[in-house]
Amino acid sequence: MAAALPSSVDFESSPKSLSEPNTFKKLPFPPVTKRHILNCSFHSWYPRYRSITPKARLIPLSQPFITYLRADGIVLPPDDNDRTDWSDSDSGIFSSTDNASDAETEEDDDPSAPWREIHQAIKLTIEELDGKVVPKLNWSAPKDATWIAATNSMECRTPNDIYLLLKSSDFVTHDLEHAFDDCEDGEATGGIENEELSTQNIPYFLVLRKNITLNPSVEFRCFVRRRRLIALCQRDLNHFEFLFMMQDKLRDKIQQFFELRLRESFPDENFTFDVYVPPPHDRVWLVDINPWAQRTDPLLFSWLELLTLPKSLSPAPSESGTISLSLTSRNNISNDLAQSAYNNTIPTESYNCCGIGKSDSASASDTEEDEVEDIFTPEFRLVRRDDPEAYGFTTPQYSAHKLPRDVVDASGGGEGSLREFATQWKEVLAKRKQDDTEDSAED
Repeated sequence: MAAALPSSVDFESSPKSLSEPNTFKKLPFPPVTKRHILNCSFHSWYPRYRSITPKARLIPLSQPFITYLRADGIVLPPDDNDRTDWSDSDSGIFSSTDNASDAETEEDDDPSAPWREIHQAIKLTIEELDGKVVPKLNWSAPKDATWIAATNSMECRTPNDIYLLLKSSDFVTHDLEHAFDDCEDGEATGGIENEELSTQNIPYFLVLRKNITLNPSVEFRCFVRRRRLIALCQRDLNHFEFLFMMQDKLRDKIQQFFELRLRESFPDENFTFDVYVPPPHDRVWLVDINPWAQRTDPLLFSWLELLTLPKSLSPAPSESGTISLSLTSRNNISNDLAQSAYNNTIPTESYNCCGIGKSDSASASDTEEDEVEDIFTPEFRLVRRDDPEAYGFTTPQYSAHKLPRDVVDASGGGEGSLREFATQWKEVLAKRKQDDTEDSAED
């Protein structure tokens, strides 16, 4: 990973040399641009695919709200349900009149004051979506922060539930601070022109989706390279026996969905997308779109596999420069397939068995009667019963994100660093206890 691949090497046109593991020191991704990252942002693609995506609402975020998310510490706005202005002065507790100064202090300490309109919009959206929502930012959902929520899930019923998850999530922090890491610089992106795009001027949105119970066994991640679906796999890494009995049906449904809905409409030729295929498994829902970049988890694949699969993805043009299809083809190849072949998106093996690219059309017609057409089929990878992946999940998901950053950093330095951290932590606790004792004595 230390050295970059020389710019003169064309991975797509040289699959044989680069398929050997020792010929390069860095995964041969095509250049990742800021435009590509922004195209995968929820606010960018959702309007185009609203009809095939679960219901969601987008709330534009102002700079004061972004500053609040970036700030250290977790300070939440006063909970509206805990307001005391209804209390009776004779109740023996308190009243709004008796505690006017406290109310003023709470108002001064309210972090939502600079973005009150966003706070109100979140409340109204939660009510509109039946009182339960799941939040995310442009690219990431705070899945790593569910440990801090009372429900131990991403279900949110109040604005404060949302703020708590967002401010506790490393994934959300990555969206805010590192969205364009490893990207090419100096490219005009989206509606921002004549200005270098950075994490400081990204149009951020809070995405609130209606909370629905999804069956994780029928969620799949799909990988698209050069506008071709090359692979797909489970998102939930557990074994589900019934998936093997309907594997072909699911592959066909997802591939048909991709061809009709995404292949030509999404602006980039390389990307990944997540889908949900609920029972009776006759409709596919688009859940998310992710960048074709190392930051996206390939799950049951490795990125090296995906970058070299299939090796014949970029066939050389035929010698004649034209492509002809026999009318007597056994499988009645469609016009769309012919157009794809013309655009050099069908493997070379398919050319030979279909009579494509041969100068003698009569010879091609005779040959294809005796040969079976070999059209590329995307690899569909499932977790098998005897796979180690099916039994290696005793550790809770995202458990590494539950530790404070100081602990994680200290653990990287070995036993000595951990001992030093423990000593410093004891000193902090002792000083805090001493301060509390002195305050109590003064009172």
